[in-house]
Amino acid sequence: MIRTSLISAFSCALLTTLIGCGSGASGSSNLSGAGNRTNGGSVRLLNVSYDPTRELWKDLNNAFQSASAKVGGSSVSIKQSHGASGSQARAVIDGLEADVVSLALWSDTEQLHRKGLIKDGWEEVFPNRSLPYTSTIVFVVRKGNPKSVRDWSDLTRDGIEVITPNPKTSGNGKLAFLAAWGSVVLNGGTEVTAREFVTQIYKKVPVLDTGARGATSTFAQKGIGDVHLTWENEAHLEIAEAKGELELIYPKISILAEPHVALVDQNVDRRGTRAVAQKYLEFLYTAEGQEIIAKHFYRPTNKVVLTQHRAAFPELRLFAITEISKGWDDAQSRFFADGGEFDKIYQEGK
Repeated sequence: MIRTSLISAFSCALLTTLIGCGSGASGSSNLSGAGNRTNGGSVRLLNVSYDPTRELWKDLNNAFQSASAKVGGSSVSIKQSHGASGSQARAVIDGLEADVVSLALWSDTEQLHRKGLIKDGWEEVFPNRSLPYTSTIVFVVRKGNPKSVRDWSDLTRDGIEVITPNPKTSGNGKLAFLAAWGSVVLNGGTEVTAREFVTQIYKKVPVLDTGARGATSTFAQKGIGDVHLTWENEAHLEIAEAKGELELIYPKISILAEPHVALVDQNVDRRGTRAVAQKYLEFLYTAEGQEIIAKHFYRPTNKVVLTQHRAAFPELRLFAITEISKGWDDAQSRFFADGGEFDKIYQEGK
């Protein structure tokens, strides 16, 4: 039964206009109107991101602060908000005044575009289709892999419990669902057999958390489940913190995850933060930014940096969303909208 529960370096011209930042704590502070400046004259930004990126953005924010401090200028304080990606998108739509968003899925960012918060052509504002990094979904298992989980087909064996977050709210959850589906239809299976397979997986999910970090807690801290379907970066963090009690397994095939970044145009123009926010996101594409991204086990989109860290990122078959659907709009309506595939599977699993 399922229960819900890089631009290789700053140029001199860029640096002389860059203003510093502080890596504010995570939170959903609503920074509105004239509140974009503190009494000391610093600029305040809010970065609304998805669940397991806290550690990444803390280091990126600190690095951005250090780079800008070398040339002086006023400072910028950066606040972070983290949560399930779909919920974060809705929060921005409902008034959370993000200057930038770094959400898990194209569809979550596109929601903001369709609501008029982000301008047309947002994917082309930054390099690589506004993708400073990519990722994928992998498995985390208990020490010694006692259930011998090696690939997707192993997840439906008797005696295995699977931990994955809710695809209705979580980017991790949607990607895990789609990766499982693609493991069937891209290996000769039909949609019927894919549906049957994914249904069997969700029958083995004892707890369906709303976001990626919650699912990590369920698996790693509470000790529930035999295999955790999670972001590649989250798997590395989870394993490091478990001190030898967990192991990472790469399936033969998984989905290519593309977490875009974007300026929230309506907010940065009203708050006067566009120039700062632009430079902030440009920093992600510098050599320093890409190195930090790789250190946290996100796959940098700069090919030179990725090659330098190739040992940390094993090659596997990563399929695009367009290989199993017409695109994210189609996938959202078919699989995750009310009455879609997940709802049908959820009902069968109850």
